[in-house]
Amino acid sequence: MRIRQWLRDAWDNVFMPTEEKRGDDDSVKDLLRLKIKPGRSKFVYFMLLLCFTALGVRIGWLQLGFNTEFLQKQGAMRFQRTIEVPAMRGQIYDRNGTLLATSVTAKALWIIPQDVKITTSQLKEIAKTLDVPVSELRKKFNSKRTFVYLKRQVPIETAEKVLDMKIPGLHSTREFLRSYPDGEAAAQIVGLTGLDGNGIEGIELAAEKRLAGKPGSRRVMKDRLGRIVEDAWLKEPMNGENITLTIDSRLQNLAYEALGRQVENLKAKGGSIVIADPKTGDILALANYPSFDPNNRGKISRTGVRNRAIVDTYEPGSTMKPFSVAAGLEEKKVTPNTLFQIGRSMSFGRHSIGDSHYSKELTVSGIIQQSSNIGTSKVALLMTPQVMWSYYDKLGFGHSPQIGFPGAVAGRLRPAKNWRPIEQATMSYGHGVTVSLLQQVRAYTVFARDGDMIELSIYKDRAYREPQRVYSAKTAGQMRDMLAKVVEKGGTGFRARVEGYTAAGKTGTAYKVEGGQYVRKYVAGFAGYAPAHNPQIVVGIMIDEPMIGKHFGSTAAAPLFSEMVSKTLRLMAVNPDRPEDFMVTKNDKKPAKAKAQPAKTHALKESNRARARAPSRTNLKSAKEDHVIKGKTNG
Repeated sequence: MRIRQWLRDAWDNVFMPTEEKRGDDDSVKDLLRLKIKPGRSKFVYFMLLLCFTALGVRIGWLQLGFNTEFLQKQGAMRFQRTIEVPAMRGQIYDRNGTLLATSVTAKALWIIPQDVKITTSQLKEIAKTLDVPVSELRKKFNSKRTFVYLKRQVPIETAEKVLDMKIPGLHSTREFLRSYPDGEAAAQIVGLTGLDGNGIEGIELAAEKRLAGKPGSRRVMKDRLGRIVEDAWLKEPMNGENITLTIDSRLQNLAYEALGRQVENLKAKGGSIVIADPKTGDILALANYPSFDPNNRGKISRTGVRNRAIVDTYEPGSTMKPFSVAAGLEEKKVTPNTLFQIGRSMSFGRHSIGDSHYSKELTVSGIIQQSSNIGTSKVALLMTPQVMWSYYDKLGFGHSPQIGFPGAVAGRLRPAKNWRPIEQATMSYGHGVTVSLLQQVRAYTVFARDGDMIELSIYKDRAYREPQRVYSAKTAGQMRDMLAKVVEKGGTGFRARVEGYTAAGKTGTAYKVEGGQYVRKYVAGFAGYAPAHNPQIVVGIMIDEPMIGKHFGSTAAAPLFSEMVSKTLRLMAVNPDRPEDFMVTKNDKKPAKAKAQPAKTHALKESNRARARAPSRTNLKSAKEDHVIKGKTNG
């Protein structure tokens, strides 16, 4: 209580007048007569002195350089900017060093709408130059935002035309425009980038971290009029890494052009082709049709962007038969000469399967050559479902290929415990199982090699992976002999015959499934390799929904196989291994064998064979192709 009283008395002594407060009607003279205690005036003087002293110390602190951080920060906020500088994206090359994707300098045009002063004629001129609707530009110029892009990735020449108009509030920033020299041919492999320069499809997406690099930054100082007075690096950008693919650009363009012609001629929905080197696993070409032009972003569709060979699956049909027969050989259930009774159909309760042509009996070799569903089913049913499934599993069916490409699919291979006899039979000839074309080409490397399967890749600098042993070398050799007969006269794939070279492979035709039911739409295919006994390439072809009547693998896919094998082996300078195809006649004398010459190094330059003529070929009325008699399971 005593302390509280002391504080109250001190307050009164300093701030309260010595006389009582006067009323409102007192004169000014009376107010001036009031006395103020000395303690109050001293307190006021002291406070004023303290304020001026503090102000002086602060001024000295700032002006004498003891601490300039505050002033620097305030100045920087008004006149200094830190600008991010994009790194140059890495380039993509083919196996021979040909550019598949590169970056060229471009500009992004942007505005501060509040600062813009533009006439109607200037607005129309900009719209015409940038190929942007006038209404869209007007909306941007009238925006309430403080930063608006007019257009990004504008070529330098075009951007300069706009900037030369000297419109207040219009600015530009350097960026990069991605260019793809091979256009549509390699678009679905290389992919493309978005407006921000990030990969959104294909290799551009898959290798984003390697290609992107790291952006740098610059410090830009401007005066009060907005003029740049200082421009210095804070951090240099780190350009992206260059990537080399296994693709051969020449072969890629040849494959795309040939595939496009075949799809158009057959009035098909689309198609794919994959060409690989069975010795190294390098993918030499991978083309799809239709494709898209990555240099024209305004006309890109989702269907065109999709890499069918890698991300789409289908029931392969008879191209699966060699794997089933090879399993029977490996398990010693059959030999190439084992004879089977075929007949007209094979029944499974109320369901049945059949062939498109009647055969009383066939050897195992004949089953492959004639593409017999019944014969293949009988071989498959000599094994348990688990054994047959184990071979499919080793071949990679049901597993996504480790190709380093986004969206690579696994396909569908159901567990063996769920197989009924009719399902085991139909799966042996490619119904009830789904694969991608890439998976099928990978699987066919077991025949092009000595029974082991090599992983395929699209990157040249990949790590080595040990091949997967599936069949013995003996079984692989027996299958090579059988598959070579398919391409000769009397086989379902005779249209795949290659002039000057031996080849081997298998045709395939399968119904498509829509809504869980088989419909009268087809997928035609061919998978094989060449030369037959020293394979240098493996080729897989898929044609989606070719016209009825030419929907068989022998008519839709085999001719394209023949064309591409011929061009590819010549491009690779592989010497012909069947020189008898180049026999010539002179003055009606007995034909003599011409000396085999090395192939040209470019597939577009056909060798000038004077007086040479191709051997005559039998024009068969219809191909002996696989067929499914519809039932509950496969109809």
